[in-house]
Amino acid sequence: MSRPSLPPAAPGEVLLVCTCYEDGRAQWGGLPGKDQVLADGGVRLRPVENPGWDYVHGGAIPALVPDGGSVPPVAVLVDIPVVFGGDGPLLVDLAAVPGRGVRVPPARLGEILNGLLGGALTFDDLVRGMDRCGMYMGDAGRPAFPMPAPPPGRSFPALPSTDMSLLVRTSFDDEDGWHALLDELGGIDEDGCVGTDEHDGEHAPLTALVVDDRAFEGLHPGEVPALVPSDEHTTLVALADARTFAEPGRPLTAVDLYDTPGQPAVVPCREVGSLADNLEIGNMDFFEFVAMEGVQPWWERP
Repeated sequence: MSRPSLPPAAPGEVLLVCTCYEDGRAQWGGLPGKDQVLADGGVRLRPVENPGWDYVHGGAIPALVPDGGSVPPVAVLVDIPVVFGGDGPLLVDLAAVPGRGVRVPPARLGEILNGLLGGALTFDDLVRGMDRCGMYMGDAGRPAFPMPAPPPGRSFPALPSTDMSLLVRTSFDDEDGWHALLDELGGIDEDGCVGTDEHDGEHAPLTALVVDDRAFEGLHPGEVPALVPSDEHTTLVALADARTFAEPGRPLTAVDLYDTPGQPAVVPCREVGSLADNLEIGNMDFFEFVAMEGVQPWWERP
């Protein structure tokens, strides 16, 4: 489905994009529905709405920026977690690693935007400072595996369009380990998917379309959301990276596509199916699978 482009942003202006609608009406979740000049730097927050943006995820926002003119470093999304969950607005990177996101406390939105536009803050600062819930300077604990910073200036093709999960190989140094991983996940069927009908009662099997293409070698979690086509609601992207072939349990790096785009959760491959299933039915949130520093993950507890 084609989405309308965003309007161009003027210098010193940041777009506040509504992506949550009821009966075609924008839902702002307590954030301003009219232009507002933010203190301590004069950044103008400009609300924009279009029902064509309903439920668009943060990773799709860079593709909606019109060609030509200056590209602002960030957009602010008012999405479902803001309107119905009381979460902070989602800042989407449009410059350094387009498509990754970080949530910020509403009371600090002006301070943070002024810092980004004035050069006192970078988006990498926000990513390094977020908690396991994806909130910048939040108090929910530090993730045990923080999002790595990808090398600058790289480009990747779009990932396949699917409404299921994707298993993407990003490390190509261990062919035997890759095939062992596929076997552990039930093998690849004629449609190019891993999965099995067998359920051991404890671990749900992962059903995912496999992407085995060197074009994605070295792909980092933060780069994933912008590569996921928005015409389907892809459940999850799991990366088989260098850690997968070097550590016990063949851990995969699952990537959040919606609540905090680009946030990683490193989990044993046997648990990724449960993560995908719980996300698909809305039974658990992504952050519940993000391991915390100094805290034993729930899947390792007796």
